[in-house]
Amino acid sequence: MATLDLENISKSFGPAQVLHNIELAIEDKEFVVFVGPSGCGKSTLLRIIAGLEEATEGRVIIDGDDVSGEPPVERGISMVFQSYALYPHLTVYENIAFPLRVQRMPKSELDARVREAAEILQLSDRLPHKPGQLSGGQRQRVAIGRSIVRNPKVFLFDEPLSNLDAALRGGMRVELSRLHRELDATMVYVTHDQVEAMTMADRIVVLNDGRVEQFGSPMELYHHPATKFVAGFIGQPNMNFVPGEIASIDGDTVRIKLDGGGEMNVPVEQGDTAAGERVEVGMRPEDITTGEGFEMNIEVLERLGGTAITYGKLNDGQSFCAALEGSVAAREGQIIKLAIAPEDCHVFRRDGRVMRRKSAPPVFDPEKLSQKGS
Repeated sequence: MATLDLENISKSFGPAQVLHNIELAIEDKEFVVFVGPSGCGKSTLLRIIAGLEEATEGRVIIDGDDVSGEPPVERGISMVFQSYALYPHLTVYENIAFPLRVQRMPKSELDARVREAAEILQLSDRLPHKPGQLSGGQRQRVAIGRSIVRNPKVFLFDEPLSNLDAALRGGMRVELSRLHRELDATMVYVTHDQVEAMTMADRIVVLNDGRVEQFGSPMELYHHPATKFVAGFIGQPNMNFVPGEIASIDGDTVRIKLDGGGEMNVPVEQGDTAAGERVEVGMRPEDITTGEGFEMNIEVLERLGGTAITYGKLNDGQSFCAALEGSVAAREGQIIKLAIAPEDCHVFRRDGRVMRRKSAPPVFDPEKLSQKGS
């Protein structure tokens, strides 16, 4: 397999710039997921890697070779699209074999590759069938099999599970993770679904408005988001953001007065922080417990067995969510008292950047990545 380096990739469509100096280094055999909202540029970036779009500026390096000017077929990549793009009149065998027939591969080698791919994807008993006789998940596996037989350096996936229902998506996530382990392949996967990103990726690239917000492991992004955008995008249910003001600073602790009433001391490396600065305190619903701290009026209660998701309002009308134990004694319309450990809180400045917590890793800085390749 291969490494993949993106050096200062920018892309404009006329006057509209959709990618801004993207700088990434993807390691050999790594599973990297591009995630972000619709329109953030993730699919455009994947198409530039594939050679289906030309970058306005920058270079695509695969296994040390600059392939920026090479056509897709010469790049050593294979791409699986959102649509299955199968030939309905051909069998599963012939659909998988199609790219090898185009290459005029000898029949014996072609047959061995197709059957090996079918075995990996658990499609051996479906080789004589046509796509119309398969489930959605099986059709997507056929599309993946067509990529496997080419032995590419890099696999690219463009939202391959978006056409499947929830149950099939869950099953296919497991299969893709297993496939990555078995093939020991370099894979780049695009999705808007943060659950897919968290469960499958070695590292995640969070894109926002054509820029890299953060690049790191799933747990790094979850526990140490660099920006409010990342904090709100990663995690389910979404993080709460409670506005407040820094009342005072004492060493590595800032005392924050919340707009809805109450104060809390949060351990952070305050840097140039000053009393009176407006901030937002990020609180993950799953870090919240019942206890003396602040009050929420429960408007909606979802009991999901082991977890009870409560949605409501704080005293100042701020929307709030807490994921409590499934057996919690609570009901809709009740005012419940909640608490959170200060070390579980995240503090965000007005520009959206996080105030680094004590013992946290260095805050991700995409500008340093861009400067490296300039």
